[in-house]
Amino acid sequence: MQETAQLIEGKVDWKGKTARKDKHGGTSTSLLVLGAFVFESMATMALAVNLVTYFVGVMHFDLSEAANQLTNYMGTSYIITLLIAFLADTYVGRFKAVLLSTTVEFLGLALLALQAHYPKLKPPLCRIFDPTSHCVKVGGANAALLFVALYLVGLGSGGVKAALPSHGADQFEDNDPKEARQKSSYFNWLLLSLCIGAAISLTFLVWIQDHKGWDWGFTISTIAMLFGIIVFAVGLPQYRIHVVNGSSALTEIVQVFVVAIRNRKLRLPADTNELYEISKDKEAAIIQSEFLPHTNIFRFLDKAAIIQTPESQGRISQWKLCTVTQVENVKILLNMVPIFCCTIIMTLCLAQLQTFSVQQGVTMDKTIANNFQIPPASLPIIPIMFLIIIIPLYDQIIVPFIRKFTGIPTGITHLQRIGVGLILSSLSMAVAAVVEVKRKRVAGDHGMLDAVPLRDPPIPISVFWLSFQYFIFGIADMFTYVGLLEFFYSQVPQDIKSMSSCFLWTSMSLGYFCSTILVKIVNAATKDVTRSGGWLGGNNFNRNHLNLFYWLLSLLSLLNFCIYLFVSTRYKYREERQEK
Repeated sequence: MQETAQLIEGKVDWKGKTARKDKHGGTSTSLLVLGAFVFESMATMALAVNLVTYFVGVMHFDLSEAANQLTNYMGTSYIITLLIAFLADTYVGRFKAVLLSTTVEFLGLALLALQAHYPKLKPPLCRIFDPTSHCVKVGGANAALLFVALYLVGLGSGGVKAALPSHGADQFEDNDPKEARQKSSYFNWLLLSLCIGAAISLTFLVWIQDHKGWDWGFTISTIAMLFGIIVFAVGLPQYRIHVVNGSSALTEIVQVFVVAIRNRKLRLPADTNELYEISKDKEAAIIQSEFLPHTNIFRFLDKAAIIQTPESQGRISQWKLCTVTQVENVKILLNMVPIFCCTIIMTLCLAQLQTFSVQQGVTMDKTIANNFQIPPASLPIIPIMFLIIIIPLYDQIIVPFIRKFTGIPTGITHLQRIGVGLILSSLSMAVAAVVEVKRKRVAGDHGMLDAVPLRDPPIPISVFWLSFQYFIFGIADMFTYVGLLEFFYSQVPQDIKSMSSCFLWTSMSLGYFCSTILVKIVNAATKDVTRSGGWLGGNNFNRNHLNLFYWLLSLLSLLNFCIYLFVSTRYKYREERQEK
């Protein structure tokens, strides 16, 4: 009996046998997942902040085009998570999906290192910021190699984001109170792992890229990715592996809409107990924890569960009759859509810190002490170092303290945590606007409005002025992005847990794509009213109007937060399983 009690339903070990709680999973096993995430973020985080410099300085793109290329790459990397998560949940399995994705990412980084090393695979050297230079932009086969390598990295990175967080969460069971608390900590430590890898990437790797060459930088990223694969694979004997059965929860979601539309002319029964549900006695048919009670929202979907021929319930196709639980899962997802939409603009703001703010830093004084200069792309290290300190404090001290008053395992609700981050992102953009005004004022006072970055002396204002906006946004990250991961994972049906993390990544993807669109719209709308050819036109930050763009983002974020307050206060959380 003792041994049977240790078996974990729905999870197996690497040999296909039912996983045991005393031998598989838990906090110690999740550390290997977190370790792999450290190496993956170490390998790729430098790309997110320094790739614009590579596009401009090596591949000779215009500044706004380089920013758009980066946001397109980031957006694609995040949107691909949907496809990979679907495959992971339905056919491949989360462990195999992570292993395949890290291998693809390794290959892409290796190709980037190869191109950066050989001169014939990239344009001739040229001073892109010198107005008298005539630089040749990358094209032809070399451009194809660049984008193939880059999007292989994006594909692999997307796969890791899609399956790795959920695979780590699979190491814990919701119906065990101790493991439920450990899982909440796991999501906090997931962000900490990202920060540790990012801290190494934004200091060591960025310095290597800027001072030793991009080929060295990409090579070290490739090696880090290899270590990530090894660390993740080593945990195979200890993992709890989620069982995939080839059926898709996404198919069941589509079935609800199809059947509801087919039954649109039918009248709903007065008693909701007359709607179809599998007998709770049939434990082989459905796990007890996945039974959901009927709710009175989106009533039109209830028509998918109307029983027309009672005698044929057991034989009827799911494309003609759905269960109440199936319908309620769809209602939960529809309820989450407004929350999802309200988080898109935060990534739109993040995109500016990864593109324009880095290029601001290129024009400023980067000296720290004596002759040592911090690369502009390393500026995000400031909030990341803060997060490395505050995340353990938040998880081990603040959350337990707040939990005593609220009784909530996570201290505050997921939606409250998200809201804190959203308002902080608005504040971050307002601070960025103020700092940009000061930077331009100093440039004007010293007659440096037309100074050429990297050729002329920097503007006499410390690059650390940019740290304020990074610092505030870093705290916003801790609240919103981790809150979203926990929120989506806790609310979605059991069979699409990998898809849960994709709601976050898809939100980020749309934010990056919206950034590309917004930059083009703003430039087009302001082209004829500014000498620079638009608020963000040209390569001279001292002559354009980046500060106005930041103010626009701050106001949009504030409006978005107000909408979020409206929709979040009306959201009804999914009912937790009641133990009997």
